[in-house]
Amino acid sequence: MKADLANLNLEDEDDEEDEEPISCEKDSIETKDDYRFCLVGKVLTDCVVHFLFLKKTLANLWHPLGGVSITDIGEKRYVFCFSMR
Repeated sequence: MKADLANLNLEDEDDEEDEEPISCEKDSIETKDDYRFCLVGKVLTDCVVHFLFLKKTLANLWHPLGGVSITDIGEKRYVFCFSMR
């Protein structure tokens, strides 16, 4: 296991070409206070991800005071929005 962790990296070896970064200007996005406590995460596995199981497990592990909303945005990426109310 130590050898596997020593060779861990975040580069996707399957991509032959570099992806263009997404950039935007601050004024071009309408922001809402609802998104102040959100983050985007990605599951780093080659296995199938069962969204409902992932959602239930993470919500139980984190125990946020106001709850958490988890949205699947595709390609094993998820938006986690925490409520403080």
